[in-house]
Amino acid sequence: MTLSPNLYRFQTAPQIVAGPGSLGQLGAHLDLAGSFRSALVVAQRSMVRQGFADEVVRQLEQKEISCSIIQDVMPEPTAGHIRELCARLSEESFDLIVGIGGGSVLDVTKLISVLRTNDRQVEEMLGIDNVERPGIPAVLIPSTAGTGSEVTPNAIVTLPEEELKIGVVSRHLLPRLVVLDPCLTMELPQAHTAATGMDAFTHAIESYISVKANPISDMFALESIRLISRNIVQVYREGSDLAAREQMLLGSMYGGMALTGSGTAAVHALAYPLGGKFNIPHGVANSMLLPHVMEFNESAVRGRLKRVAVAMGLGGSLQNAEGVIQKIKEWTVALDIPQDLRVFGVEGRNVPALAQAALKVTRLMQNNPKPMAAGDVEAVYRKLLP
Repeated sequence: MTLSPNLYRFQTAPQIVAGPGSLGQLGAHLDLAGSFRSALVVAQRSMVRQGFADEVVRQLEQKEISCSIIQDVMPEPTAGHIRELCARLSEESFDLIVGIGGGSVLDVTKLISVLRTNDRQVEEMLGIDNVERPGIPAVLIPSTAGTGSEVTPNAIVTLPEEELKIGVVSRHLLPRLVVLDPCLTMELPQAHTAATGMDAFTHAIESYISVKANPISDMFALESIRLISRNIVQVYREGSDLAAREQMLLGSMYGGMALTGSGTAAVHALAYPLGGKFNIPHGVANSMLLPHVMEFNESAVRGRLKRVAVAMGLGGSLQNAEGVIQKIKEWTVALDIPQDLRVFGVEGRNVPALAQAALKVTRLMQNNPKPMAAGDVEAVYRKLLP
């Protein structure tokens, strides 16, 4: 369905249970999702190691739901990897799927859900509204404060042969139930805390300046910006701060809700080829690109960035676009975000091909508040090749 330019819509997970220890109440809240006999649990290895996956299985079995578990989802999953998982699971019977882990695990969980009920390959689902039927009911439990995937209708797939990442976007990817327990993020390593936190901030700020921004997405974006700005450095330095972890997890979810309403833009478009060709983690790529793309966009979004500055808690002379960009640059230093693409094997000769790949991500480039030509994209990449 194509909306009028003056209309907007918003949809997210129908049930969200949140707060420290909320995972321990999974069984009590499962009735919100339906009645089930058997479940597949898709788990991050760290969630198995820390015992959280076993807690999920224990509660499901208490409700007489039989369980099987897989824990070998690859980071930044490829279409081939998703096909292999589905082939391996083809003989298994389950009427519920539970994902517990980071963004890759949650995305794979959503994709397995719809691939079980749609007679299509994952490549045929790429793009917007190419999933015909609802999937198996899903419960999503994030272990990072980053992607917000638990509340979005999106899942990202890596296509190695095209050296690119592309999204599957469909309302059928939304789960029945989300559990937000910050206790699951307490042992997240510093580097992952930084990258996922900056990824969530990127979702929020890009959603706020997107050409599709609207009152609903603005509300979630600004609250996401407020929560993340006040906690990201603290949680990086003091990972045991449960209150800060909780605020970051909420900020990540709000960022996911914001992008559901308006979508991300050029930062993500430029990040996808870096992940697809050089395997740069998505949050790291976004973090590296964000200040430079914001500098490019600044002339088109000065008024909006002033409101972002207020949400970030910047005062006085810093309540402007320049203050926002300067603070983001300070964060990349404080959070030890790499500033040189050469660390990941990128060379100057790769820039033209990266730019052409980014420009192919039209769904996101068209959301950018200022049009980018090939030369503009190349210039951004070259700022990260000092």
